[in-house]
Amino acid sequence: MKLLSYEHAGRASWGIVTPSGVIDLAAASAGRFPSLRSALAQDALERLVRDSAARAPDVALKDIRYLPVIPDAQKIFCVGLNYEEHRVEANRPKTGEPTIFLRTPTSQVGHNDAIVLPRESSSLDYEGEIAIVIGRAGRRISEGDAWSHIAGYSAYNDASVRDWQTHTSQWTGGKNFDATGGFGPWLVTRDEIEDDEELTLVTRLNGVEMQRATTKMMIFGIPRLIAYLSTFATLLPGDVIVTGTPGGVGFKRTPPVFMADGDTVEIEVSKVGTLVNRIARD
Repeated sequence: MKLLSYEHAGRASWGIVTPSGVIDLAAASAGRFPSLRSALAQDALERLVRDSAARAPDVALKDIRYLPVIPDAQKIFCVGLNYEEHRVEANRPKTGEPTIFLRTPTSQVGHNDAIVLPRESSSLDYEGEIAIVIGRAGRRISEGDAWSHIAGYSAYNDASVRDWQTHTSQWTGGKNFDATGGFGPWLVTRDEIEDDEELTLVTRLNGVEMQRATTKMMIFGIPRLIAYLSTFATLLPGDVIVTGTPGGVGFKRTPPVFMADGDTVEIEVSKVGTLVNRIARD
């Protein structure tokens, strides 16, 4: 099942993607669950889907504006240096624990929206990644139980404003300019993908392949990330974990390759779909 957040006629909503359009689950619930996160938080998703099975689609996909899959996430954890090829190209030492940083919700845009190249920089870099969304709350989750806490999977472009990222040893500035990260197009629910199934991640810039990797190439796998993060923070339904980018980023190429006004970047995740964003100068 594919779930998405969207805007139509000036109203934000969320729903199920079907071959003939989107079933509006905010409307179907009479407004009791205005967002995907609210339905996950109250464990209402399965019932809502069941009760809406016979409902006709409310809007065509072509008529919506895609929003980030979870526009109102409380926590967006991002993982740095989680593929060996990227760790090596970034000239970073091996570590025994994951490298974690945070994004804010306003740093994200949805599928088909513009990623904004800030006026303060010309060094906006792509970073294709696989995102997971938490569906069941937990603290100190074991690796063996981690899969059961996942609601589903999506694609993410953890785009980086490289010069701002390197102002200090902390990456916050370069990762949180408004509208610099893509998240979408939708969430594919966990039941559609086998636990620990090998997924392929591909990044294309203007149709040229720049990154390719699989989840088997991660240094810290998804269960390890969930166990680690939940050690210090309670993971809540709707929290997002962005699992890291592979080698091939733009700033480590010779010469460097950065995204420019008018470019198109695609992040494809097997069994999930393709996130597409154009680049627009602020």
